[in-house]
Amino acid sequence: MSDATEQTQGEAESGARRVRVVLVDDHRMFRTGVQAEIGRTEITGVEVVGEAADVEQAVTVIAATRPEVVLLDVHLPGGGGVEVLRRSAALMADAENPVRFLALSVSDAAEDVIGVIRGGARGYVTKTITGTDLVDSVFRVQEGDAVFSPRLAGFVLDAFASTDAPPVDEDLDRLTQREREVLRLIARGYAYKEIAKQLFISVKTVESHVSAVLRKLQLSNRHELTRWATARRLV
Repeated sequence: MSDATEQTQGEAESGARRVRVVLVDDHRMFRTGVQAEIGRTEITGVEVVGEAADVEQAVTVIAATRPEVVLLDVHLPGGGGVEVLRRSAALMADAENPVRFLALSVSDAAEDVIGVIRGGARGYVTKTITGTDLVDSVFRVQEGDAVFSPRLAGFVLDAFASTDAPPVDEDLDRLTQREREVLRLIARGYAYKEIAKQLFISVKTVESHVSAVLRKLQLSNRHELTRWATARRLV
């Protein structure tokens, strides 16, 4: 065991480092993996107090458990991570016991990073992060720090510091949050029925969203849509 691990374990056992966490991700196996990696409270100091797989579950679990940190996936059924942030605004604004959010996503697209940071998240790390670094990131966010995977910090600096460059893609900005979710799933090869099931909407509603996306982006079919999304690293 390394000195750093021994120190972490010692602090956890002494009660010096403790943080209550909720995991929000629509992939159960991923949540299980994160729980196994960081949720050994006696070693890491991280106590996983709840899990959620979609926006509605997340809002309910977060309000019920009042964790100190939420590990939040960006792409979720029901409106995405941005919707969870929007509906948790009052909890984030609590002066005495704020709930803080750390985005944990497979996506490293600038649009995703900027969207959740604007929504109130304190940081954004990708799923390539190690367990040790994730534990460290959780504690840093609990303490009020901003945490980013190295190359993602540049997106945020460019978006919020630059006055002459648009922070988001103008074409993409024409789409609603739900249309963006449908766009990504279409680009990933999902059938309409699969999208409907994942987003808890009807197939007819999926068709309407696809038609709206094609119209707004001036594209003719789902193949052009897939190329468009891939070029912008949205898949």
